[in-house]
Amino acid sequence: MREFSLPALYEVPADGNLTDIVRRNAAQHPDVAVIARKVDGVWQDVTAAAFLAEVQAAAKGLIASGVRPGDRVGLMSRTRYEWTLLDFAIWSAGAVTVPVYETSSPEQVQWILGDSGAVACIVELDTHAAAVESVRDRLPALGPVWQIEAGAVDVLRRVGKDVDDATVEERSSIAKADDPATIVYTSGTTGRPKGCVLTHRSFFAECGNLVERMRPLFRTGECSVLLFLPLAHVFGRLVQVAPMMAPIKLGCVPDIKNLTDELASFRPTLILGVPRVFEKVYNSARAKAQADGKGKIFDKAADTAIAYSRALDTPSGPSLGLKIKHKTFDKLVYSKLRAVLGGRGEYAISGGAPLGERLGHFFRGIGFTVLEGYGLTESCAATAFNPWDRAKIGTVGQPLPGSVVRIADDGEVLLHGEHLFKEYWNNPGATEEALADGWFHTGDIGTLDEDGYLSITGRKKEIIVTAGGKNVAPAVIEDRIRAHALVAECMVVGDGRPFVGALVTIDEEFLGRWAEDHGKPAGSTAASLRDDPDLVAAIQSAVDDGNAAVSKAESVRKFRILATQFTEDSGHLTPSLKLKRNVVAKDFADEIEAIYRG
Repeated sequence: MREFSLPALYEVPADGNLTDIVRRNAAQHPDVAVIARKVDGVWQDVTAAAFLAEVQAAAKGLIASGVRPGDRVGLMSRTRYEWTLLDFAIWSAGAVTVPVYETSSPEQVQWILGDSGAVACIVELDTHAAAVESVRDRLPALGPVWQIEAGAVDVLRRVGKDVDDATVEERSSIAKADDPATIVYTSGTTGRPKGCVLTHRSFFAECGNLVERMRPLFRTGECSVLLFLPLAHVFGRLVQVAPMMAPIKLGCVPDIKNLTDELASFRPTLILGVPRVFEKVYNSARAKAQADGKGKIFDKAADTAIAYSRALDTPSGPSLGLKIKHKTFDKLVYSKLRAVLGGRGEYAISGGAPLGERLGHFFRGIGFTVLEGYGLTESCAATAFNPWDRAKIGTVGQPLPGSVVRIADDGEVLLHGEHLFKEYWNNPGATEEALADGWFHTGDIGTLDEDGYLSITGRKKEIIVTAGGKNVAPAVIEDRIRAHALVAECMVVGDGRPFVGALVTIDEEFLGRWAEDHGKPAGSTAASLRDDPDLVAAIQSAVDDGNAAVSKAESVRKFRILATQFTEDSGHLTPSLKLKRNVVAKDFADEIEAIYRG
């Protein structure tokens, strides 16, 4: 199939903007908790009426400080209650939010604030404030900088105390659907990040249609979602706005270091995450079972869950014997895993990278269905997703209602719909190239099945062509290899080479436990064990599993275990954890050459 679309389920208000959401919630659901914040380690609910009051108070401070309609305001912080509060406050002042990753270097901060022409900035920590101040002399438009940890919200409230309600109401109504809501800078695997202009219409079309199609997961007063993704990333922003539109309760935590504890305390009914989160849940549970001497039981339970889920997709369904085994393991294993995920949820939405069919079946088999989706910054996050009632594991689902997915003659995925970005800020050439012929050219390669379910097979620019002329999409095999508990990252190489190889980094979190179980010296590292036969054999098993997903010509023949990690700080990963392939290829050129020597 070359093209598929679904009718819209939500009509975008032509004269509306995202501030309408908080005002509507306060009017229709004043006493419903729409967000929760952590105070001294305890979750405290904030009602729709109270949230509106806080948003308007902060907006008054921005207005009093000279922020004008259409101005850009930077926001550099970890995910927390104040990020959401200030985002809606910026919109209520008639301005445009410019997110900055809290891990950004001073040079990146200078580029984003300078290119966007930001007139003010809100940061979270001393280190963020220092980064902004270090480049202030190169930011002529930049005015005040407020710091959340230094009481920015209280400062804005005091500064704006003399601004009346009518002024905020007027400012809140200035932006229309087609006006910019935010400029999100792409994480940039190559070159400088581009400022992607997303309008209020983009978010309305995206979140409105998502909520309506997934309404059973967005029941007001019953459902909740925990946000732990960075809000500088468009997927995190979707997780913020969609619950507000529903509305359901939103909780925010700054990272995933203590995610298990946060899930247990907040107990969300819905989780929106990236595959690495679900891989960690699986790998941690398996490692714990092995440490407790119950590894064989866990593996049997996992195989049963996968078989049960796959049987659900057959006309006859699971056999009686499989149902009995599944029920037994539900008591022994699955219920405990669901408790780790908070104990209340049955669904998660995953994006950012492929989850993998086996892991998808595993989670559905334990009673926690992970619905895969697909999107880009330019599509305001999800442009396709698996519906809750018609999931096809192994695909990224059907198009967002009201949008169209087309497959070009060369296999590239093209998009059309109200949710798409307006332009690249200050970059008309890139805009014209990306939106040629009225379609957004994603750069991704994919296929549509007979029911309109999309599968992504790789990036157009990342296709490897071996010396023998074989085209290889690296994402397919990389994702399978990376699913192994010991593997942190994997990058397939082989462009112009006689065969496909791979660079592999080791997950330090699991290496210590593995080393102890295999009698290796205490304190062993990837550098000390990279040539160890047992570790090489373990990684070979991960590679073998990856090779099972592709043809012989596409399979990894040789690999190198690296002594170091690919990280954002090292310059090898973007803030959204995508590989900077050209940088890795340059920095590890000797390791790649070693694969092909001899």
